[in-house]
Amino acid sequence: MAKALTTKAVDAMKPNLVRRLEVPDPALSGLYLVIQPSGAKSWALRYRWAGKPAKLTLGRWPVLGVADARAVASDAIDKIERGQNPAAEKKATKAARLEAQLSERDKVKTLIEQFDRRHLSGLKSGHTVKRELDRHVVSEWGGRDIHDIAKRDVIDLLDSIVDSGRIVTANRVRSYLNKFLNWCVERDIIAFSPATGIKPVAKEVSRDRVLSDDEVRWFWMACQAIKQPWGPLGELLLLTGQRLNEVACMTDKEVTGTNWHLSAVRTKNGRAHDIPLSDAAISVLCRIDMIEGDKGYYHTTTGGTPLSGFHKGRQHLADQMVAIASEERGLEVTIPHWTFHDLRRTAATGMARLGIPVRVTEAVLNHVSGTGGGIVAVYQRHDYADEKRRALEAWAGLVAQIVSGNSDNVVRIGESK
Repeated sequence: MAKALTTKAVDAMKPNLVRRLEVPDPALSGLYLVIQPSGAKSWALRYRWAGKPAKLTLGRWPVLGVADARAVASDAIDKIERGQNPAAEKKATKAARLEAQLSERDKVKTLIEQFDRRHLSGLKSGHTVKRELDRHVVSEWGGRDIHDIAKRDVIDLLDSIVDSGRIVTANRVRSYLNKFLNWCVERDIIAFSPATGIKPVAKEVSRDRVLSDDEVRWFWMACQAIKQPWGPLGELLLLTGQRLNEVACMTDKEVTGTNWHLSAVRTKNGRAHDIPLSDAAISVLCRIDMIEGDKGYYHTTTGGTPLSGFHKGRQHLADQMVAIASEERGLEVTIPHWTFHDLRRTAATGMARLGIPVRVTEAVLNHVSGTGGGIVAVYQRHDYADEKRRALEAWAGLVAQIVSGNSDNVVRIGESK
């Protein structure tokens, strides 16, 4: 009588370099050890189904040992005796899994992640593009198959953004979506882009919106009323004059004493930037109730990611401003639309109002155009640290005067009362 297969015996078996070997296990009828000419070994169960021979592959050796192979084969034999075909079931399960994988592969959210990993991650603006695609595209189409997206879907998506009052955002999303869909065409994922031929939703007009003193006062009061997270964000945007994404992603690791340092990868123009923090700005930071997280974000609701949803946040502040203004004046007040970027322009205008030189204001804003562009940007290495600090302290002082209602007698830098 042949001996049952053992671990030692299986391990010692050598392949036939010409043909595949199938060694039966005397301990269980139908169980075979399959040895390929390459030396690879696996287990299989041979049986009859509907009068015809059938085979079920069980697993590879040594991942599936002798005892485990017998246990798996025994389970399969039990199914056969109950009228179930284990090979057919395995094939159906594998097909369903493959179909699910193929379905997931072509989902919009999956492809945008690939687009980020293979293309956007190497671009300076990649983080911004990914954020906007997540916010506007993945949120609407994330679970849809890319092949089901039609031109009408793109138009409806852009129209919905326009209807919310964000024309510039709609144009940006159109541009980012074009890049993504063209990338899908290049990788033979889709035959053509459904965004082809779709023009910008509207002509963009250069903004020159600056908040008035009344609006600055109402804005500050709104920030104080709404508090965290939008209140401190709004106050720092106004006090520092920095860009929205720069302030929103601010971390405690970037702040040393009264200086806020932005590395080159954190700025729009790719130039490292130091922002002296005024006493008022430090006070805002100190009031923030930090949420624990590895990054140390000041503006966050999760601790793991920076604040997002800026459109809704701005609307909360705008609604609060209207409520404060209407109560103050005893009638319904209409405040013209403003954006977070208008706070940056308001800060620049306020510094000009104080008599601060344009070059210093540009240094505060980290501008490379205007008086800071061209040959000046190359050869003028002075970073205006002291001048920037005086300018931002003066601007914070003016904001305090405006909020208190005492902004009529503004003292310009270098002048006496």
